Amino acid sequence: MEQVNFFKCLADETRLNIVVLVAKHQELCVCDFTEKLQLSQPKISRHLALLRSAGLLTDRRQGQWVYYSINQKLPEWCFAILASLQLNESLNNLPISDSIIQMHCE
Repeated sequence: MEQVNFFKCLADETRLNIVVLVAKHQELCVCDFTEKLQLSQPKISRHLALLRSAGLLTDRRQGQWVYYSINQKLPEWCFAILASLQLNESLNNLPISDSIIQMHCE
């Protein structure tokens, strides 16, 4: 992944929040993002599609749900940046409790 494309993806606040949430929780579905970010499903899905097409996220389908995770094939420098983003105080105010995840996705 090129550095410019990586940072362009993270330049949008919604996409940045999505990536931080996924990095923190390993795998989330659209309903988790709509709940926490208080955005519509189409808007979240559009951002997820962009992140997936750029190669930052991968997805897997389980029944009617699509789960998103960080692409494990990203270069090491991407993971270092994602790890530092998780330490950012302002971005750490995005917790998703396990009970919310289970409630929406089961």
